[in-house]
Amino acid sequence: MGVINVTPDSFSDGGQFAETGTAVAHGRRLVGEGAHILDIGGESTRPGAEAVGEEEELARVVPVVEGLAGENLGVEISIDTAKAAVAEAALDAGAGIVNDVTAFRSAPELAGLVADRGAGCCLMHMLGEPRTMQHDPRYGEVVSEVKAFLEERLAFAVSEGVDEHRVWLDPGIGFGKTVEHNLELLRRLDELVAIGRPIVVGTSRKSFLGKLTGGRSESERLPGTIATN
Repeated sequence: MGVINVTPDSFSDGGQFAETGTAVAHGRRLVGEGAHILDIGGESTRPGAEAVGEEEELARVVPVVEGLAGENLGVEISIDTAKAAVAEAALDAGAGIVNDVTAFRSAPELAGLVADRGAGCCLMHMLGEPRTMQHDPRYGEVVSEVKAFLEERLAFAVSEGVDEHRVWLDPGIGFGKTVEHNLELLRRLDELVAIGRPIVVGTSRKSFLGKLTGGRSESERLPGTIATN
């Protein structure tokens, strides 16, 4: 999965792909490097990020989805959003996957939309919400709690008519988790794989990698990203 953040404030590449043409060109480059899915996001979910209004998010992502769909790149396009209106517009524009970091908790009606369109979805675990999720996150036992959450969200999606074979699950590395929580989830991914659905792991250049490597900046975290994938 290649990620294209059309945002001014994403922690790693904020502002780099805000222009539609630049974002589409980056998508072509990612496909050339082996991406099978292009994930388009118009609202940063980094720790401390502020919410983005619906109209602003639509203006950011829809032209990029349309542009990439028009390229006929032979890959699936994913829209990273928790808003039903944004997801619907992106699906209309050519997306085939909804990547929801709230796992249909923010907008439960998203599940029905995904089902009606025959789309895929990625459901992620997050403790709290982006503005507060890294304020002293605590678990009794992180892997079992994340697994139970993902199982419940999968069951909800299927109950709303989503094709189980079109659901991906994401433990949410760095979303309401300490370094120790992240490492425990990575060590025990087999327990999440046992749920029976593909597991999406997003560690790319995240802050826990910096903490593990002596405070390296985002631009220096590629080796850590490779090691954790």
